[in-house]
Amino acid sequence: MQTSSEAMAGPLDDSGARPIESKGILDWLVTETRDQRFIDNIFVDLCERLVEAGVPLARATLHFRIHHPQWLGARILWRKGLTEADIRMFDYGVEDTTQYLNSPLYAVNNGASQVRKNLEAAADDEVPNSLYDELRADGLTDYIALPLEHTLGKRHVATFASDRKGGFEAAHIEVLTGLLPVLALVSEIRLKNRMARTLLETYVGPHASEQILAGATTRGSGVTVSAAILICDLRDFTKLSDLWPRDDVIELLNGYFDAMSEPIERHGGEILKFMGDGLLAIFPLSNPQACENLLQAIGEAEAAIAALNQENLARGREALGYGIGVNVGDVMYGNIGSRRRLDFTVIGPAVNIASRLENLTKQAKRPVLLSRAFVELAGRTRDMEHLGAFPVKGLDDPIEVFAFSSGTAQAAE
Repeated sequence: MQTSSEAMAGPLDDSGARPIESKGILDWLVTETRDQRFIDNIFVDLCERLVEAGVPLARATLHFRIHHPQWLGARILWRKGLTEADIRMFDYGVEDTTQYLNSPLYAVNNGASQVRKNLEAAADDEVPNSLYDELRADGLTDYIALPLEHTLGKRHVATFASDRKGGFEAAHIEVLTGLLPVLALVSEIRLKNRMARTLLETYVGPHASEQILAGATTRGSGVTVSAAILICDLRDFTKLSDLWPRDDVIELLNGYFDAMSEPIERHGGEILKFMGDGLLAIFPLSNPQACENLLQAIGEAEAAIAALNQENLARGREALGYGIGVNVGDVMYGNIGSRRRLDFTVIGPAVNIASRLENLTKQAKRPVLLSRAFVELAGRTRDMEHLGAFPVKGLDDPIEVFAFSSGTAQAAE
């Protein structure tokens, strides 16, 4: 597969070239990288070893497609003189850009066995290619892109560039291509480990993912945690989902969850689950500022929802309503579920009260209600509006309830 901007040349003349010893590099890749978690560190070390072995390498990259909710892929870049790799993430949609479609990465991802470019040759007949222009500007003379084959047909890309006059010799290319099968195995292990962590962080949050990866996978395993608990729910979602097209409903939910979730995570909260149109989050009291952080997160979430509602109204949509219940107490934090399907979450009376408070916002006509236990622990009894005691389903005694206002969040700063 070849285009005018992706010229593939045959092997360079290697007459007179000294043999390059690569067995030591292969042995190192196979046996001495097992304790290194990150492929970028391994890649930097590999490039330096290749230079020491006599390969005139000046620049090298690895390009991976990754399973991440925000990014399509990642590029790991090494240049001569760098002690750490430069890592760049790529958003979804980059695969549709002219820059990518004219690139050697596109050719390799779509079946080319290699793309070779002599950067010393004149560029007059090339399709405009910013990559080759950049490489020439950096004084590079030769470039090759090769497939990095992972299991089950997953194809990634490795590239190598030289600044040597005349570029790579055939012996240099032989060393690079000979290393690729082992580099593919080494990189796939690290990539799958990173993907496993990313998927867990995406679906259960960073703190729970650490617990699971550390081995907390047995039903009933867990710990007791003191935490401030926040439960929120979108109002009238059933009516909205019945009236609106599916894609509009999904867009609405994503906007709502962004407005709520980003302040929570920014201030140290851990979102344990999304429950339809609601979410459950905790702020562990191991952080002395947990209660203040929760109040600050609510204040910022209210502002974000207000901005979102302005956009919705401008588009002819209804403003979103919500209810938030906040409590504090000890919760059981761990694995709960069936023998084969577990949920890493929190349970306990303190969680139940937070849920009751969230539901009570409908009756009290206030979007955010907090328990006396939380308000006293936060030291904010004078900043809140005391609404009185309310009977709560499942409890013998009524709960004293306070209402939150944005001014409370400012006082917590």
